[in-house]
Amino acid sequence: MPLHDVGYRPWQGDRRGAGSAIGVIASTGIRLAWTSHWLRRMVLLAWSPAIVFAMSFFAFEQAIDEGRLVSMREAAQAGRNLDGVGMLGTVLADTLGRPRPKAGDTGGVGPDGSPVVDRKIDIADTRHVVWSRLLLAFMRVPQAVLLAVVIGLIAPSLVSRDLRAKAWLVYFTRPVSRIEYVLGKAAILGALVAAITVLPALSLWLMGVLVSPSVWVAVDTWDLPLKAVAASAALAVPTVLLALAYSSVTAESRIASFAWFATWAACWIAHSTLTTADMVAAVRQAQQGDRPAVVQREDRDGFWGEDPFGDRKNDRSAANRRSSSSNVPVGRGLGGRFRWLSQAAGMDPAIDRWAWLSPYHALGVVQAWIFGIETRPRAVVPSLLSLTVVSIGAVLVLFNRIDAPTRV
Repeated sequence: MPLHDVGYRPWQGDRRGAGSAIGVIASTGIRLAWTSHWLRRMVLLAWSPAIVFAMSFFAFEQAIDEGRLVSMREAAQAGRNLDGVGMLGTVLADTLGRPRPKAGDTGGVGPDGSPVVDRKIDIADTRHVVWSRLLLAFMRVPQAVLLAVVIGLIAPSLVSRDLRAKAWLVYFTRPVSRIEYVLGKAAILGALVAAITVLPALSLWLMGVLVSPSVWVAVDTWDLPLKAVAASAALAVPTVLLALAYSSVTAESRIASFAWFATWAACWIAHSTLTTADMVAAVRQAQQGDRPAVVQREDRDGFWGEDPFGDRKNDRSAANRRSSSSNVPVGRGLGGRFRWLSQAAGMDPAIDRWAWLSPYHALGVVQAWIFGIETRPRAVVPSLLSLTVVSIGAVLVLFNRIDAPTRV
């Protein structure tokens, strides 16, 4: 009677590194996700806004090449709208509309209270500011919204499907650690973030360099690609971790998807409600004559900003200083149909003290800080702490839930 060896046999093939499981999990997840026609359409749609912003880059560089920046600055400082260059006029009206003091002057205010302005325009500095604001607006409005939708469609099933199918019996009976499992799942969403935010933003920067008078413009704006990558990472880390945490707490992907979209909607509504309440309170204070030194005010275009000279309404010199150094951007077009761009590009000078309540607004503040547009600690720190707490909480929930079925 023959005897058969049914014991374990040694592996004769090549052994891969300890981190190879991350690549296997990520590549498998990306292939499965890419089979969805909706995902491919969403990724293709994410590139379409880049065409509009590319036209703005081209229009700005044409204005530099034709020497029209001085006339645009005079129009912006006179309060006229820059509709001739389309959406870019909103950014230029704010960038060029703020008087820059001459070298050696303090405060940019003359003896009579009028602004002392240097008639020369630093093209390199203006280009850096305009490009930064356009990239920030591009990443905040179309890309952030599309990314939230894509993550809400893909992420809920990444962990919940494994729990429902008892895939942990395969994963954790093999030499796969919790960290490798989480990093593999996060890499799936990281690839989507790169396809929706990083690659289009880098393409916009490259397009701006190509349409510039000289390729040496890349030297003046060398930090913008790095900031775009950092802003995308700041957007990806909390959103990816939160989405995976929701997916890990339930075996039903529909519940996780509902929780994801409900979080964004509820936090957005809460932020809008509290912000509107602050605006109404400021208007009532102004109407009653009990106006503090620094209040929120609304100009004729419906654009909100801080008025640091609100207690000196009858002082002419204060009025001149207000026209020269007010934080409210000059020119029309900052409200109405382009108000979204003013807020998204970091041109709204008012500190959003409720931004930490909403993931979208908190991420926008942090991204503006990365691009160097928002530098005030009291504006950045609350949002940064909020996102940090969310990320840490999501990590704790995620690591506690993914291998919970294996614990007795």
